[in-house]
Amino acid sequence: MSMAGNLRKVTGLDRVSGLRKVARLARRRTRVDLSHPARSPLGSAVVNCVTYQKGARVPDAGDLVDSVERVRKSADGFVWLGLHEPTDQEFAGIAELFDLHPLAVEDAVEAHQRPKLERYGETLFAVFKTVCYVEHKELTATSEVVSTGEIMVFIGPAFVITVRHGRHGSLGPLREELEAHPQQLAKGPAAVLHAIADQVVDDYLSVTDAVQEDIDQVETDVFAENSARLDPGRIYQLKRELLELKRAVAPLDRPIQELATRPIRVIDPEIQAYFRDVSDHLLRAIEQIAAFDELLNSILQAHLAQVSVAQNEDMRKITAWAALIAVPTMLTGVYGMNFAHMPELRWRFGYPAVLVLIAVGCLVLYRGFKRNGWL
Repeated sequence: MSMAGNLRKVTGLDRVSGLRKVARLARRRTRVDLSHPARSPLGSAVVNCVTYQKGARVPDAGDLVDSVERVRKSADGFVWLGLHEPTDQEFAGIAELFDLHPLAVEDAVEAHQRPKLERYGETLFAVFKTVCYVEHKELTATSEVVSTGEIMVFIGPAFVITVRHGRHGSLGPLREELEAHPQQLAKGPAAVLHAIADQVVDDYLSVTDAVQEDIDQVETDVFAENSARLDPGRIYQLKRELLELKRAVAPLDRPIQELATRPIRVIDPEIQAYFRDVSDHLLRAIEQIAAFDELLNSILQAHLAQVSVAQNEDMRKITAWAALIAVPTMLTGVYGMNFAHMPELRWRFGYPAVLVLIAVGCLVLYRGFKRNGWL
C-alpha cells in the first residue's frame, strides 16, 4: 500500500475520487497554495505528507506506517504531515498513529488557543497565532485591519505534524524554501519548528509596518484643519484591531524564550541559537505594538482636546452674537413699556437717535469681540 493509500485509511477517506487525488499528488511534487478558504485539494484535511532523510525529500516513501517506523529507527529522517482544519474523525487515526496526547489533540482540532508551548513526553506541542493585514482603501469605523489564524505544531523525534486554521499562513512556500536548504532540514523536526516560528514572527513585523501607515494617516487627519469633525470611531477601531494583534503577539514571548534557552530533548542545541534570533524579532514587534497603543492614546486625547477647543470657540461666538443682540433688545424693551411720562417720547429726533445709539453700541461690541478673537 502506498503512503497516499494509507492516509485514506488513517483519515477516513472513503471516496474513490478522493483516493485518486491523494495517490496522484503523493507521486509527484506540486506547488500547493492553501491561502484560499476551501478545503485541501487532497480532498480532506490532509494538505501534504512527505518523508525526509538527511534533509532530502524521499520521492516515494511507501506506506505511511512503515515510513514512520523506519524514520523512528533511523537517526536521519522524519515525516512531515500537514493538515488544514481537520475534524475529530479525520484527526483520530493520526493521533493514534503518532501517540499524541488527547489534550493537545483537542486543542489542535478546536483551535482558538493562546500561543503556548507544552511538552507531553517526547512530543512538543506549540501553538502560534498567525496574523494578516487586511487591505482597505480607506480606514473607517468598521474596517477590519488585522485577521488572525492559528498554526499548531506537533514535533517528535521522527515526525512533524502541522495543523493550520484560517485562510492565511500557508506553509507550502515555507516547505519549498526548507527543501531548497537540505543542510538546515537535516537538523530534524526542530528546524521545521524554527522555520514556522520565524515566518510567523516575520509576518508580525510586516503587519505592524502596515498598521503604522494607518496610524500615521489618522495622526495626519487629527492635526489637519477641521479635525474636530473627524470620526473618533476610526481611532477606536484601530485600537480594537491593535488589541487583537497584541493578543496574538505578546503571549508568544514566553514560548519562544523557552525554545531559545531551556534544554529540550527534541530541540537541537544548534537550533536554539536560531530561536534567539526569532526572540529578538518578536521583542521588536511587541515593542512596536506597545508604542502604537501609547501613540493612539495620545492621538485620541489630542482629538478630544481639539473637539473641546472647537466647542469653546463655538460658545464664545454664540455668546458674542447674543451680546450684540442684547443691545437693541434692551433699548427697544425699555421704550416699549408705554409709560405716559418717558423722556424723549415726543422728541422729533427720538426714533433716529435710538437707531443711531443701537448701531454705535453694536459696532463697539463687534469691534471688541473681533479684536479679542471671539468673532
